[in-house]
Amino acid sequence: MDRSGLTVSEIFGPTIQGEGPSAGRRAGFVRLGRCNLACSFCDTPYTWDWTRFDPAQELSRVPAGDLLESVKAMDVPLLVITGGEPLLQQRRLLPLLEAVHRLGIEVEVETAGTIAPNVPDGLVTRWNVSPKLASSGNSLAARYRPKVLEAFQATGRAIFKFVVTGPADLEEIEGIVSLSDLEPIWLMPEGTDATAIVNGMRALAPHVMTRGWHLSPRLHILIWGDRRGV
Repeated sequence: MDRSGLTVSEIFGPTIQGEGPSAGRRAGFVRLGRCNLACSFCDTPYTWDWTRFDPAQELSRVPAGDLLESVKAMDVPLLVITGGEPLLQQRRLLPLLEAVHRLGIEVEVETAGTIAPNVPDGLVTRWNVSPKLASSGNSLAARYRPKVLEAFQATGRAIFKFVVTGPADLEEIEGIVSLSDLEPIWLMPEGTDATAIVNGMRALAPHVMTRGWHLSPRLHILIWGDRRGV
């Protein structure tokens, strides 16, 4: 196995997947470091914001073999690879993906959809693609890459999950979805406490039902609050 390793923020589990189609499933997490965006509402700024955090303290290079042993010890059916932006390390991810695949563990990769996937088919069970909106504070050129979103759609293994800060985001989402003919679509309220999540889901429910979309919770926030490593 390639020993060059990955730049890792944290490894934790067993826990549950809190978002998207697999919400509630037993899972392990590998959170990679660094990101090519700077979202104003980011709940993992310690993976990339070096004005507030020290990368020497927050990140470490971990060999793929060591990561695999950690995943095996969790004894989970699902591995979620998240960030940061995992696809910044796409090439170095392959040894871990191949090893996990041989063990029969499903893999979901969380990504902002700005870097096209270049992974052999079957190594990733699902791409959870979360395109960022104007409300994220990123420039349009940085956050929105239609051709990349279409590349994810073409895999047949992607879902598109939008973080919604308010009703104004809905028009922008509709434009992105229609331009690239994306499906399936999941909406998830922005928030880091239970009250914000529940109120956000109540506000979004009518919109997803009338549009034929889906609604995602943030179960980890509802259960544990805004805590790292759970």
